[in-house]
Amino acid sequence: MKVEDLRAKSDAELEHELLSLRREQFNLRMQRATGQAPRPDQHGKVRRNIARLKTVLTERARQAALTATETSA
Repeated sequence: MKVEDLRAKSDAELEHELLSLRREQFNLRMQRATGQAPRPDQHGKVRRNIARLKTVLTERARQAALTATETSA
């Protein structure tokens, strides 16, 4: 998942993607706890993808807040 691809998506799509990644992270945690983890490298990948998504969402929120304060001033 690349940041350019994430920035091309809408906020709703990003929120949906974040929800699905959180579910995947939970499932991986449960698999690890029960000793069924087939791919241990997936934990780090999912965690980084969640961080990328949250970064893009935060950037958009800050930009929206900055734009709102500029127009009201």
